[in-house]
Amino acid sequence: MLLLGFYDLSKKHALKNNAVLPTLFFSNLTGACLALPVILGSLLLPDVMASMGVYVAPLTARGHGLLVLKSMIVGSSWICAFFAMKHLPISIVSPIRASGPMWTLVGAIFLFHEQPSPLQWAGMMLIFTGYFGFSILGREEGIHFHRSKWIGLIFLATLIGTCSTLLDKYLIQRQNFSAMQVVSWYTVYLCLFFTLVNGLIWFPQRHKHTPFVWRWTVPMIGVLLVLSDVVYLMALMYPEAMIIILSVLRRCSVLVGFFVGAVIFKEVNKRKKAWVLLGIMIGVLLIILAG
Repeated sequence: MLLLGFYDLSKKHALKNNAVLPTLFFSNLTGACLALPVILGSLLLPDVMASMGVYVAPLTARGHGLLVLKSMIVGSSWICAFFAMKHLPISIVSPIRASGPMWTLVGAIFLFHEQPSPLQWAGMMLIFTGYFGFSILGREEGIHFHRSKWIGLIFLATLIGTCSTLLDKYLIQRQNFSAMQVVSWYTVYLCLFFTLVNGLIWFPQRHKHTPFVWRWTVPMIGVLLVLSDVVYLMALMYPEAMIIILSVLRRCSVLVGFFVGAVIFKEVNKRKKAWVLLGIMIGVLLIILAG
């Protein structure tokens, strides 16, 4: 949660008056630079990498195909999310993105037959109510959810991202992928995806759009994402781990985004948003106590 909170802040800082697609490319290039040595080390020195707990076992052609699919899903979600974040306050974007567990909940119940306890249901409903409260507060900042294309993009990013979350459950718990297999290979394929997107879309038209400016937060996006994904997928490897609960807790990175972002980016309605966040924190506490 903490890593994802700073990940969101890095995205907001990197995207301020900056080109979206090359920001995505260079941030994912950083992630690929972390993943490739692990993959190569696993091929050349498997025993050493295994002793370090970072061994990446070989995958079948079907396994690689599934991770290519995941990279395309994640890449599409990121493009929508990054364009929206560039034009919206982080205290609005983060809560909408955090509503992803609601869609994950529906998918997990129907696809994986997960059954949260009554206390966990109560906690999640309280969190979802908090997310809706953020949408109401957005209107006071002149953001009309039913007319803003950026709001539409962030909702689309959330729905697409839910598909990735459910695919994670399938890969880890049904296909027995390891966390290192998923993170390492999908990070490399994601970099290839953004290389293609930039080469076909941004580079030929780069003089007509916002120029790209290098900032230290661009590579930090890739570093923080890889670290947070490793922690999340390792937790998902436990057989009793429920994707619903992990998804809710993971999206509570909104707390970091709010408290730090409100100071750095001087966003408004901090007092009202703080009350909504209090409700979210109580919901998280209920989920943890019921776990």
